[in-house]
Amino acid sequence: MTELSALADAARAWPFEEAKKLKKRLGGKAPAKGYVLFETGYGPSGLPHLGTFGEVARTTMVKRAFEALCPDIPTKLIAFSDDMDGFRKVPTNVPNQALLATALHKPLTQVPDPFGEESSFAAQNNRRLRAFLDGFGFEYEFKSSTETYQSGEFDDALIRMAEVYEDVMGIMLPTLGAERRATYSPFLPISPVSGKVLQVPMINVDAKAGTVTYIEPDRGEEITQPVTGGACKVQWKPDWALRWYALQVDYEMYGKDLIDSAKIAARLTKALGGPAPEGFSYELFLDEQGQKISKSKGNGLSIEEWLEYGPAESLSLYMFQRPRAAKKLHFDVIPKAVDDYVTFVEKFPGEAGEKQLENPAWHIHGTDRVPASEDGVSFGMLLNLASVVNAAEASVLWAFIQRYRPAASPETTPFLAKLVDHAVRYYRDRVAPTKSYRAPTVDEVTAFTALHEALEAFEGQAEVTAEDLQTTVFTVGKGANYENLREWFQALYQVLLGQDQGPRFGSFIALYGVAETRALLMQGMSGELASA
Repeated sequence: MTELSALADAARAWPFEEAKKLKKRLGGKAPAKGYVLFETGYGPSGLPHLGTFGEVARTTMVKRAFEALCPDIPTKLIAFSDDMDGFRKVPTNVPNQALLATALHKPLTQVPDPFGEESSFAAQNNRRLRAFLDGFGFEYEFKSSTETYQSGEFDDALIRMAEVYEDVMGIMLPTLGAERRATYSPFLPISPVSGKVLQVPMINVDAKAGTVTYIEPDRGEEITQPVTGGACKVQWKPDWALRWYALQVDYEMYGKDLIDSAKIAARLTKALGGPAPEGFSYELFLDEQGQKISKSKGNGLSIEEWLEYGPAESLSLYMFQRPRAAKKLHFDVIPKAVDDYVTFVEKFPGEAGEKQLENPAWHIHGTDRVPASEDGVSFGMLLNLASVVNAAEASVLWAFIQRYRPAASPETTPFLAKLVDHAVRYYRDRVAPTKSYRAPTVDEVTAFTALHEALEAFEGQAEVTAEDLQTTVFTVGKGANYENLREWFQALYQVLLGQDQGPRFGSFIALYGVAETRALLMQGMSGELASA
């Protein structure tokens, strides 16, 4: 056992707990195929969303933990796209709805691209997913359902499913309603007449010949066609089992809503003659109203939207934290995720042994890849500075930052540069339209006047620390007889920043400037900000 694997064995972060389960299942040895296979599934019937990314990110974290725990066992991650599924409904968040409506029930790889850029709707959505995964640096192999079926890679497994057809039906039929049972078959022929994925009852399944016979609905004639070579696909629960069996998948995650389906797929895999993979069920993401996010509704954040306002590392942290807890996924979670990520990176060098393996930064980046902290400015502080100065471009913020951190620049602190760009965009799009200042009360004017006078002592000093300024703000608040100092700070935020929450105020003064803060206090006391 290496030093890293010993530390991994003692670590308790959830990816290591999952890795230990997988190690136990395998007996600490590589499976017969020579590597451990992790899989993630993707349905390209709508544009990729953050839940899709989350599954790949979390699976990668478990894979990384397993590699630390069992460094001598090779691993592989497959991102599998179910792009041979029938196109059941037109998403509401894409153009050319009428064009898509003409292709209902055809395989997704036969549905035209509504954006006019790719060979199919599936190709468009697969490209978007892969572009992000590639951009983030995930190590994975992409697999297309259509290509896998048509290449013959699933042929042996399809013949095996024909051989155990009655067993599969015996597992599936009790899970279906009476109407569905009457026409159900795990095999879905691709009609040679219409090109549609057909859900029709089978007249005959001939395992020896490897064929199915059914009545083609458009012509009403009996057709016999092979189950192999892409002439048929399989219903999704049996299809899930088919993948597990054919590819010998060792580990796969799934959402809480698929727990029962995963149990059925495990039984089907056993009927085929193989073991089901180790699994992990995660909670679903919710929108701001607490509703489940949906690719077709587009009610969650897109990958592009998160990356417009926060770095990719913050998104990975959001996926790492509490995977078995339902979490709201909306714009307001981005700033906290960014600052939490920065905090974990700052802590990492000072942690020892297994503590580093507990740090989310390790799970985001891996051994020897956690970046050095730039000791810059928090994202929350940048947002508040952007709010005060109404920053329309990054250069406005850099003028203040370089006075506070003279050595900082877009070249020397590239991560801070990314945060500055994100902060300007977040302020412009998400904060500025909702800002609402209020006028101060009479008592607040008295307190603001006291703070204005107390800060005068710091003007002209060569070095003013954020701690000294914070102490001064606290002292003034206590002197103003605030029973709860939170109310004092809230008054500062509401009157001066136009919001209910804000930064550590001493740090804000140090960044914005003492003279500038005193001028801001005067604007707030006069009601100028509230009337603007």
